[in-house]
This record gives sequence, C-alpha cells and structure tokens, in this order.
Amino acid sequence: MAEPQRGRRVIEIHQHVIGPRPPKLKTVRPRRLSDYPHVPAVYREVARRLSSPLRVGPPICDELMALVQHLFTEEEAGVARHLGLFTGHSSVQLARAEHRPLQQIQPILDRLSEEKHIIAGSGPRKEKGTGPVGPDGSAGASAPADEQRYRLLPIMPGIFEMTLISHTPESLTDWHRRFVELFEALYDTGYSLDYSGSLPPGVRYLPVEKAIDAHPMALPSDKLEIVLDQFDAFAVGQCQCRMTMQVLGQGCGKPLGNCMTMGLWAERSVEAGVMRPVSKKQALEIKREAEAHGMVNWMMNVQSSRGQCSCSCCGCCCHAMRMVNEFNAPGFIAPPHFLPRLDSSRCTYCGKCAKSCPMGAIAVDTRQKTHQHLRHRCIGCGLCVLACARQQALAMEPVPDYRLPYRSWFSLIAHAAPGAMLKSWQVWRQRRS
Repeated sequence: MAEPQRGRRVIEIHQHVIGPRPPKLKTVRPRRLSDYPHVPAVYREVARRLSSPLRVGPPICDELMALVQHLFTEEEAGVARHLGLFTGHSSVQLARAEHRPLQQIQPILDRLSEEKHIIAGSGPRKEKGTGPVGPDGSAGASAPADEQRYRLLPIMPGIFEMTLISHTPESLTDWHRRFVELFEALYDTGYSLDYSGSLPPGVRYLPVEKAIDAHPMALPSDKLEIVLDQFDAFAVGQCQCRMTMQVLGQGCGKPLGNCMTMGLWAERSVEAGVMRPVSKKQALEIKREAEAHGMVNWMMNVQSSRGQCSCSCCGCCCHAMRMVNEFNAPGFIAPPHFLPRLDSSRCTYCGKCAKSCPMGAIAVDTRQKTHQHLRHRCIGCGLCVLACARQQALAMEPVPDYRLPYRSWFSLIAHAAPGAMLKSWQVWRQRRS
C-alpha cells in the first residue's frame, strides 16, 4: 500500500504562533543562450521565444532549457521556433520557413496542437492534402486568409494547463510525469517574481456560499449560482495544479475534476476533446462539492456572457495562490469584495481561522492573544468565517472601494496593457544588462 501523500504547508505553527510560512526566495540563475553550445540551435531558438517577457516567460536558465528539450523533439522544435504569440502562422508558411514539404509539416503541427497541446491552432482546418504545394511537394503559393493559424503558447498560463487538463493521474504517460517534474522545478525558481505587481487582476475569487448567505451587500457577481445562470453550456476538466502535486507525492487529496469552462469556451473545449460536457445542475454540484472540501472558486474578472472559466483552488497546490502565499508576491488576483472583520469580544484566539486560510492571511498568537489580518494576502473567500462558526467572532464585511469586474475583455486588456508592456520592457532591459 502506497504511503499517504502530504500536501504542501501554507501555514506553520511555531510555538504558540499560527501564521504564514516565511516567504521563499527567488533562486533562478539567468544565463545566456551562448552558455549552451551543446544544445541544438532549434531548442535555443524555442527557449528564446518562451523566455520573452511578453509571454511572462522565465529568463534563459537551466530549468527552462531542460523543459524545452523535453517538450519538443528536435524536429518539432524546428517548426515551433517560427511561431509567434500574437501573429499566427499557417502550415504553408511554416513549411516554407523550414524548407520542407507541407505533407511533412502538417503531421508535426497536428501532434503539437492536438496531442501534446503545446501550440494553439485557430481558424478553420483545411482538409489534409489540400494545401498549395509545388510540383516537388514543397509549399507553394501563399496560404488562404481563412486557413488555420498556429501560435506558440506561453508556459503559464498556456502550455502547463493545456498539456494536463484532459488527463487523469491514471492516464498520464511517463512523458507527462517528466513534464510535471520539469515544470515544477522551473516554477520553484520564483522567476514569476520578475513580474510582481504588474500582472492584471485577471481572476477573482468568489466568497463561499455559506460565508455570505443572505448578506444584504452581496452582488450577483459574488454568487456562483447567479454567475452560472448566464450560460447554457458547461464542460469540466482536471485540476492541473493538484494533479501536479499528486504526481510529485505532495497531493492534498482534494477532488481533481472541477476545472470548468462555460458558454462558447465550453463548446470549444468539448470539441477539442480536452473537457467533458456537464449540465448546469452538475456544474453547480461540482463547485459546491469543491467548497465542501475547503476549496474556493474563481472566475475570470470579466462579466462576459460569451465565455468564462472557473477553477476550484486550494492554497497548497494552486500555482496562482502559491505565488502569493509562498513567495509573498502580488499576484494577478483582483481585490475582494468582502473581507473578514473580527469581533475581539468573541474571539478565543484558538487559531482555527488561521489554520483554515488558504493564503496564510491570518496570524494568531494563542498565548499573547493577538489576531493579525494580512490584508494584502486575503482573497475574501470566507473560509475563516466558516472555521469560526461556533464563536462567530468573524463576519464578512464589504469593502467600500470595491471595483466591479470588467465589463468586457476589451476593457480588461485596455486597462492592463500599458502596465504589462512597461513591465515587459523593464524585465527585458534588466535581463540584457
């Protein structure tokens, strides 16, 4: 019988103080592409693209180079090195860039986009063998405007999620398991600290239902059931973060099958074969089960009725949460609508609230009888309020200057783009110096 796994700790108990662990330090060691003369040039070119600050990428380092060499065969890297983030390339254009027949390039693109999910394909797919080719089998005329275009995904968010979301721990191959190990080694370097404070508030956590039940200040955007009512299509996949920790022997044992897409995104996820369809009733039940296991649900910080996605997160595994609770760095999480308020006359300083917090946002000294709320780490989930149900010393209180979710994807991008571009330029300059 396998030994039970032990999840990563978010908080620690040091003598009589219950609170967050000391923050981890950035350990990434930047290098130059010229430091890898033994690595084939095609891998170095792909690593250069993935390290771009526009992709929120890590610097060139040993961990990145090892990950790239695992993700791609040398032949695949030869094609992927031509792919951009914003401008898509057709199979005809890629065949021309590689000086190879289209019939040889298309299977590589199919493998990368439909099996490995390392690159993204968008637009209508041409029937195999119908692309323009010359008499010698090479790519001929320019590609039609409506042909499928391919882009190289960022490492995270992007490659990490898409590579794992359609799998269960049982279906992971040795290739996937090695990918998990190499990705986690890269994440643990703390390279994401380079972008600290510059990422847009792209996600927002919803308070658990019981924490704001019947609260007069709760908004429709705070309530999971009302948010789901906007959509007719739902799809579910596996949590990549908890699966990663389980593969590494650090799983927390909480349910995996609760990553969800809605609306148009759900239809496309099912069509691509990376998620399974569920009904609205099943979707709500899955999310409520996640809350019952001490997880919290987030949505994209946009009031979109076309497409939406939602993860159910735990502080010990979720990479978005760990950026805050392990590295003590500002993440891309929107400020919450509700924060816990303490009634000190009711508090017994037992520390249950601190133990329940997935972000390490509460510190309690059980001997000195002090309670500290670390607001910059708090996501307003309300799990601390549920942990204090007996004493009722905590209650959720609305934040006066709360900002509603963005009305559209355009407004989010327009608001975030200037800061993101500035930070990308700063990171680029720092790495070149």
